[in-house]
Amino acid sequence: MMRTHYVSEVSPEEEGKSITLAGWAHETRTFGKINFVLLRDRTGLMQIILKEGETPAALIEIAKKLIKETAIVVTGKVRATKMANLGRELVPESIEIVGEVLKQVPFEVTGKVPADLDVRLDKRFIDLRRIETQAVFKVRAEIQRAFREKLEELKFQEINTPSLVEAATEGGTDLFEVKYFEKKAFLAQSPQLYKQLAVMGGMDKVYMICPIWRAEKHNTTQHLNEVTQMDIEMGFADDKDALEVLEKVFLHILSSVEKNCAEQLKTLKAPLTVPGRLKQHTYSDLVELLNKNKHKMEWGEDFSKENEEHLFKLLGDEAFIITEWPTAVRAFYSMPREDNPKICKAYDLMFRGLEIASGAQRIHVPDLLIKQLKAKDLNPADFESYIDAFRYGAIPHAGWSIGSERLTMKLCGLSNIREASLFPRDRNRLIP
Repeated sequence: MMRTHYVSEVSPEEEGKSITLAGWAHETRTFGKINFVLLRDRTGLMQIILKEGETPAALIEIAKKLIKETAIVVTGKVRATKMANLGRELVPESIEIVGEVLKQVPFEVTGKVPADLDVRLDKRFIDLRRIETQAVFKVRAEIQRAFREKLEELKFQEINTPSLVEAATEGGTDLFEVKYFEKKAFLAQSPQLYKQLAVMGGMDKVYMICPIWRAEKHNTTQHLNEVTQMDIEMGFADDKDALEVLEKVFLHILSSVEKNCAEQLKTLKAPLTVPGRLKQHTYSDLVELLNKNKHKMEWGEDFSKENEEHLFKLLGDEAFIITEWPTAVRAFYSMPREDNPKICKAYDLMFRGLEIASGAQRIHVPDLLIKQLKAKDLNPADFESYIDAFRYGAIPHAGWSIGSERLTMKLCGLSNIREASLFPRDRNRLIP
């Protein structure tokens, strides 16, 4: 290994010991006869100090000529100091350049000179070196780790579903068509149908983290054409059972991020307070609340982006759940209520003014499924294999999905969802 430690691992117990760090030259400074190099790795910054008369002249010469973003490996002794953020610095014994800068770095990684988002995304591999960008993806990794952790605790089983499908999984025309040998196929809009089939197959409680694609020609700060979903599906369950799991998982994710990403949230200036419970509001009550406060909305419409933000302000809760949606605005597989078919057993989780998760109890009765497909102007023949799966002892079941990028964006206080995707894919972006 080229290193013995990451920066964050250099503790007070290492003082006086010789260690090796590997990273990039974040900054270089000279004050009289003292030279400083800030080495950056994925865990933080370490100050390297070189004093004329104490440090070998050859090392000082290397330090003076270092170009920012040069990849270096530095071996030296750890020394306590009040002049460094960590309270420790490295007195070098050797500096090795392992990666030269051969072209001008396209923007300032330190952030002292702001760069446009498009410029940063064009050279995303450079942008990932920014401390702030590293913080975002540490938070995202923790979100997904905590999602898995809680569902494993709740006895769910992880599965993987296809990305290539024969027909629309949610209906509509927002599909990316691909050639599949002599056939026509599509990139999956959702793992929805397959996770239901897994439950029908007796797996009972399943979860997955998977990419999905939507060919929507939008260009907003809250949408991408390829995103990562965190999904569950559970058998012998209704909407209330799935909502209970959603609350447990969501609150566990928030608690884990608060505990394990405190430094990252501080770097991003994104404070987090974890609620004790998630309040539930019916769709009808929230439509009435909006209209009472002069934010016009007709019953039966979906909430606009503006009205989602209004609800956030009116309710005063960072996170809440909307239940009892109009059947007409939800996916064809959402189970209508027995006493009022115009309302279905669907729900959304809102967080900081944005829909973060969506789900429902599913229809498991074939005749009702056919009826709902026709109501959405979809051809039941295109879904025959899916419908047929519910003719062999189908069970009541429910599930939901959390958008990984959306939750990351909101937790990190980002203004554009592209910043929450490692290599975002939108209407115009296919590289890098």
